[in-house]
Amino acid sequence: MKSIIDTELSDFKLRFAELSDVSLILGFIKELAEYEKMSHDVVATEETLRESLFERKIAEVIIGEFQNQPVCFALFFYNFSTFLGKPGIYLEDLFVKPEMRRKGIGKIMLSFLAKLAIERKCGRLEWWCLDWNEPSIEFYKYLGAMPMDDWTVYRVSDDELNKLASKFNQ
Repeated sequence: MKSIIDTELSDFKLRFAELSDVSLILGFIKELAEYEKMSHDVVATEETLRESLFERKIAEVIIGEFQNQPVCFALFFYNFSTFLGKPGIYLEDLFVKPEMRRKGIGKIMLSFLAKLAIERKCGRLEWWCLDWNEPSIEFYKYLGAMPMDDWTVYRVSDDELNKLASKFNQ
């Protein structure tokens, strides 16, 4: 049974995703990738999401519904700050359907995640944003988020991940 979380917008409710939402989640991921001009990078499937989100429970998803229709999602998981000695919440994806933007839904989603971080004794909530996404950057700054300009993100994946792993000898 879905546990509904009321919000300040009477027709907008939040809920944690369930196994039956896998197709919906994948659809949101694909819509976000299209907006970010990264559709070619999406290799997730319903099966990989089912395994990661509901069998292994590596991440969680919040679904936002307006008048009982899904209009947004947030996918997040824990990270850890050694400096704080506490976990944090890392927001991997936040997507609001274009026709539902500028209605306060993004603010509600992020403020809910901030509240969740505090309830779960996390020291921070953080995420990445593409440097060309000026509307999102301005929105995040408006909410009080600070860019981490002194940091550079590094990633090892695919063939490079395998090459690096092969360098470990026992």
